[in-house]
Amino acid sequence: MARYTGAVCRQCRREGQKLFLKGERCYSDKCSVTRRSYAPGQHGQARKKVTEYGLQFRAKQRAKRYYGVLEKQFSHYFEMAEAKQGVTGENLLRILESRLDNIIYRLGWASSRAEARQLVVHGHFKVNGRKVNIPSYLCRPGDVLSIKEGSRDSDKMKAVLESNASRPVPKWLDKNAEAFEAKVINLPEREDIDAPAEEQLIVEYYSK
Repeated sequence: MARYTGAVCRQCRREGQKLFLKGERCYSDKCSVTRRSYAPGQHGQARKKVTEYGLQFRAKQRAKRYYGVLEKQFSHYFEMAEAKQGVTGENLLRILESRLDNIIYRLGWASSRAEARQLVVHGHFKVNGRKVNIPSYLCRPGDVLSIKEGSRDSDKMKAVLESNASRPVPKWLDKNAEAFEAKVINLPEREDIDAPAEEQLIVEYYSK
């Protein structure tokens, strides 16, 4: 599975805002964006003129990094969004939100999307009673997600669930903490998505 292996805090600094890529660290004083709110590299503090293309490119990069998706897959999701009825930008965000790793993170079953991907790959979750170990699996309304019975008592899972117990769950997901289950009620509307995404700029980028 292809993935970014560099320092993730550099990605947040390059985008000039928190993308919440490292879980608890992002909420602490150790956050790199809080300590150094400028782009990484030798010329990170230099003033740069931003073009229209530059704004569109940065919007695409920001969304891609926020969800932990690489270029080829992100382009594929845009093609899927464009083929659907409705607003292309909103369709794109719904597709990204419906990824299994994102939903696991939204439910508080992982501290970050990167950790969610790792837990999914290791087979800790089921969808509709069947084990799914593909982070990019796209969930649909009506799908029931659950933590595998053998994983619920592991020290790792207990620690993750305890540290994220107070995280609010989006209204398009119905979580039953006692049963270690959750249901996808529907796909989110735009106002339900708190991602730092400027979808219109992304549409403009791919429309050139």
